[in-house]
Amino acid sequence: MTLATEVKKLTESKPFYAVAGVGDYAVEKLRELPEQLQKLQSRRSEFTQDLPVKARAFTQELPVRAREVADRAEGLARELPEKARGYADQLTHKATEVYDDFATRGRKAVSKASGEAALELEEVSEAAEPAVAEPVKPARKTRTTKAKA
Repeated sequence: MTLATEVKKLTESKPFYAVAGVGDYAVEKLRELPEQLQKLQSRRSEFTQDLPVKARAFTQELPVRAREVADRAEGLARELPEKARGYADQLTHKATEVYDDFATRGRKAVSKASGEAALELEEVSEAAEPAVAEPVKPARKTRTTKAKA
């Protein structure tokens, strides 16, 4: 198979577009990272100021909370199998949605990039093509009439 055929087959596959969509999403989120870090740093300073007061209150409430958690844990253990099936179904549905969303996003990113890349490739291929010589046409023989002497 030629390289062009392989590339065409690859670019027509949904997994290819899903991966491209994931990459596009990752780039978007990485661009938002500096802003997110600033927000977290400001929250950290607020949290550390109130830490001694919060720690004292937490240790006083600990025995009561422990009893409440133990009671709730028994009820949750009984409901777990049914809820696990429901969560698995929801997760499967959500995973399919996310996969489709990434594939759609990838198609858009690839079509945008391939449009730009196609122009670049066209320029490169034109520059790289060897000059094609025009076939030489044989010279026409002209008939001359001999002068009568």
